[in-house]
Amino acid sequence: MRYISTRGAWANDPQPFRAILLEGLAPDGGLAVPLRYPRFSAAEFEALRPLGYRDLASVVLARFMTDIPEGDLRALVDKTYRKETFGSDDVTPLVTLEPGFSLLRASNGPTLSFKDVAMQLIGNLFEYVLAGERRSLNILGATSGDTGSAAEYAMRGKRGISVFMLSPRGRMSPFQQAQMYALAEPNIHNIAIDGTFDDCQALVKAVAGDTAFKSRWRIGAVNSINWARVAAQVVYYFKGYFAATSNAGEKVAFAVPSGNFGNIFAAWVAREMGVPIGQLILATNENDVLDEFFRTLAYRPRTADETRATSSPSMDISDASNFERYIFDIVGRDPAVVRGLWADVSDRGGFNLAGTAYAERVRASGFVSARSLHADRIATIREIESRYGIIIDPHTADGIKVGRALRASELPLICVETALPTKFAQTIQEALGREPTRPRSFVGIESSPQHVTALPPDAARLKAFIADHALHS
Repeated sequence: MRYISTRGAWANDPQPFRAILLEGLAPDGGLAVPLRYPRFSAAEFEALRPLGYRDLASVVLARFMTDIPEGDLRALVDKTYRKETFGSDDVTPLVTLEPGFSLLRASNGPTLSFKDVAMQLIGNLFEYVLAGERRSLNILGATSGDTGSAAEYAMRGKRGISVFMLSPRGRMSPFQQAQMYALAEPNIHNIAIDGTFDDCQALVKAVAGDTAFKSRWRIGAVNSINWARVAAQVVYYFKGYFAATSNAGEKVAFAVPSGNFGNIFAAWVAREMGVPIGQLILATNENDVLDEFFRTLAYRPRTADETRATSSPSMDISDASNFERYIFDIVGRDPAVVRGLWADVSDRGGFNLAGTAYAERVRASGFVSARSLHADRIATIREIESRYGIIIDPHTADGIKVGRALRASELPLICVETALPTKFAQTIQEALGREPTRPRSFVGIESSPQHVTALPPDAARLKAFIADHALHS
């Protein structure tokens, strides 16, 4: 398997997986995508049904990581997906709430977020590749809440790796903030930016777009712009499908709360690989840029001032990085079209596919969408706890609310849990009158010493900080 950029880089020299693993953004500012999606035949797909999580992950990931020897990849998978790390060998167990309505519990990793599923693997992949090449990597990322802690817990203490994680100052939950800032490992650098997540993400892109700086300081990425994140998340859509069905070819609907479009894009890739997904149900919060696109075909990222702070803060995103990968597929994988559309985003504030040759492709792609508001989250948390005895976090509540509203009646609905409720105690307190039970390892984390540097949204200041603290190859 070889990789190209959504904007045309590497078209004449497609890159192996190891190269794009450490790259982050492509040199032209695009995102790495495989030359083609590896597809399982119907017979091959059904042969995967009885496999446990580690066996399934080894088979699926091998289709994307062909330059890692099979034995080494299997060892990395076994090292990552352990009961001790994720609470069970199932890793992402499916809980049936009632016939045709299930919850894919993807948040049982060390930071209580679905992002652990991919990030734990990436930490081991990075260490493996860097050791083989005898060099170091300085990881630059941005987080709206969960990516940061998942990345830092996966990378802390890893040889040859330093992490610079940007977060929007004062816009995460106290628990999310403490998870990151309480880490004292010398290879972890937390940077609080005075602005929104989109400001943080723009800074990451600005630094990654400076090819000389990126090369000199060996800058890599762990955000969902990293293809390995997407590939790792694809696995649990296979696993969730098999757990929810018993008949070959039976279709399902997945409901996914979405901010940066990475999690639901992994579902799209799983569908392209052969998983019979009848509906991809996208839920946004009040920051509804993605919902607006799937309703109107107009994509208009919001400014920082227009991005609202909500009670599902990890989705407070108005410029979804992974959306470019989806559009690349929609426009027939034509990088010239993608370059033109993103030039329109830069110059005109967005683009509109209504009335174009691509409109029907979007409508036929299986996506439906809606938004969920604060009152919806509170009502859904209360209802799920009352009816099923399960406390869900506000992001998962967004997914359930929209999923149940939009599901096709004939399709089993699988809602993807994206975090555990203890990360959002204030909202749970409002909904249920009590805080959720906190894992013992996180009791009192908010009172731990905080390790963080505040910076303005200024790329030059950020580069200076990185240069002062980066590892040298």
